[in-house]
Amino acid sequence: MNQAEYRNWQLDSDMDGVCWLTLDREGETANSLSQDVLTELESIVDRLEKSPPKGLVLQSGKHGSFIVGADVREFDQVSSIEEAEGFIRSVHALFDRVEALAFPKAVIIDGFCLGGGLELALCFDYRIARDNDKTRLGFPEVKLGIYPGFGGSARTTRLIGGYKALPLMLTARMLRARQARGMGLVDQLVGPHGSLRWAARNAVLKGRKTRGPRRTDRLTNTGPARKFLAGQMRKQTAAKANPAHYPAPFEMIDAWEEHGDDFREMLNQEAVRVARLITGDTSRGLRRVFWLMENLKSRGKGVDIDPRRVHVIGAGVMGGDIAAWCVLQGMEVTLQDREMKYIEPALARAGKLFKRRLKSSDRIAGAKGRLIADVAGDGVARADVIIEAIFENLEAKQELFRKLEATARPDALLASNTSAIPLREIASVLERPNRLVGLHFFNPVYKMPLVEIVYEEDTDPAEIQRVAAFGNRINRFPLLVKSSPGFLVNRVLGAYMLQAFRIHRERDVPKEAIDKAMENFGMPMGPVELADTVGLDVGMNVLDTLGGKDASAESGLLKSYVDQGKLGKKSGEGFYTWEKGKAVKDKEAAEGVNLKSLAKELMQPYFDECEACLADGIVEDADAVDAGMVFGTGFAPFRGGPMFYLENRGEQES
Repeated sequence: MNQAEYRNWQLDSDMDGVCWLTLDREGETANSLSQDVLTELESIVDRLEKSPPKGLVLQSGKHGSFIVGADVREFDQVSSIEEAEGFIRSVHALFDRVEALAFPKAVIIDGFCLGGGLELALCFDYRIARDNDKTRLGFPEVKLGIYPGFGGSARTTRLIGGYKALPLMLTARMLRARQARGMGLVDQLVGPHGSLRWAARNAVLKGRKTRGPRRTDRLTNTGPARKFLAGQMRKQTAAKANPAHYPAPFEMIDAWEEHGDDFREMLNQEAVRVARLITGDTSRGLRRVFWLMENLKSRGKGVDIDPRRVHVIGAGVMGGDIAAWCVLQGMEVTLQDREMKYIEPALARAGKLFKRRLKSSDRIAGAKGRLIADVAGDGVARADVIIEAIFENLEAKQELFRKLEATARPDALLASNTSAIPLREIASVLERPNRLVGLHFFNPVYKMPLVEIVYEEDTDPAEIQRVAAFGNRINRFPLLVKSSPGFLVNRVLGAYMLQAFRIHRERDVPKEAIDKAMENFGMPMGPVELADTVGLDVGMNVLDTLGGKDASAESGLLKSYVDQGKLGKKSGEGFYTWEKGKAVKDKEAAEGVNLKSLAKELMQPYFDECEACLADGIVEDADAVDAGMVFGTGFAPFRGGPMFYLENRGEQES
């Protein structure tokens, strides 16, 4: 075979007549199924049909990764529903031919096998996966506003039944190799040091095939069971996603409910429904959010930093949770406060978080061992990263950093979690003021994916990049923001919250109506519930700092609650009463209120402040504004970000 004609594939034969098909996409760090890759695969299938080998093994030429899915970059090139449907049907035809190849076929999965990669793997007779921490299988398509369209919904429900397959696709859950095998997506596991090639060669020479669905799994695809299960899945999905905002999960449930026992019709439904979804506003907005995320992940890339020890000063809710999060990322953390009694609640909270996230007793014990109470501050001298998270007082922060500079290693990162105080004022007491960088987390730390990297004009660029790299190292999206009151997120959020409290106070609009209006717009929660969640004491400080005299009445409203000990969710009562972690709301309070008009009124200051931040150079461009507001405030992801929404508002509201 003339290998020069394939840019992305390699096809080799061994002495036993087994063909080894390797995907190694040219010029890319990971394999994805671009149109070019699929066109070449079609040519390879032509040859295999004409000259069948004894067996075929598909593998990846990328170390530690199989295929991450379709090439998302090509989605935006689709100009019409008809074009999208035609392309999907062509992939269906190609994958049908792969599945029909009349000789044993095995696939080696080592690393990420996602979306289209898993859909291609399902066309093979036997799937072998590396059993390690890096192998993951799943369907992330709903995060892009679509559902598996290369045959995934049809083949997965046929293989493991709708009861198992639908939740996997609806949640975009990524499975470890052992979980995938237990579910029936993988047939054989090979340990970290075992030979995948030997296992695959053996499988094709012996003609091994997947065991197929169990009888109970097949039954879930039958009419009565399917109708009942679809109803339950629809109800559970609606509790997390509004069908008007996120139609893809509901389209997939509908397709399975109507045609789950008909493989060919399931494929047809993919072509029709996914084509419609991929050209819609929701998918367009979510794809933009995907690229915003990828851009943030690239910050600090290539910077040589390997932080192993972190020292956090301030064991309050924010400082304690920052410490716990760093521990979850595998680091050793020393947590300092004035007395042990202030650290103990943080250790207790961390223990609960470790139990939720780590599950196994040995991993939980290991995490607890890496979180060290350090009243004396002995960890400062050894730390790679030092994060200050004490109360918002300039003099206290200055005194602390004066001491830290004398004790810390010259190469240690010095960062402040200040939410409002200008970085220059804190750094003014340092001999090397350009060393200090802001590292502003959001509450709750374990849920909010954004961290603002705050800098002044004279901050050392190398330190900015190192802190950004640290943000990525702890699996948080680093957003570079210029030091200014409120930075980006709190400045916009402050204007938004002020408007909500003003409308509530001046016009006596029910808090439930305010929150419902914003939930209908697409926010994960309304501004009043958000204030309760963050803490009314924190909200009051933000309004005092950013709103000044203009916010005195609204700040006074929050103060009236704080003075009564009603701090919101953390005290069990604020604007709402909180029971079992949820706000108790009067469901009838929003009746008679024009929620659409109210949402526009609530969002106007939000949009105005976004545009002002861009004009003031707080961030570098509109993409950065959108990234900050989506990942920092939960701005409706399906709308693509506030600046993107303003640019396309007519289309989104039509």
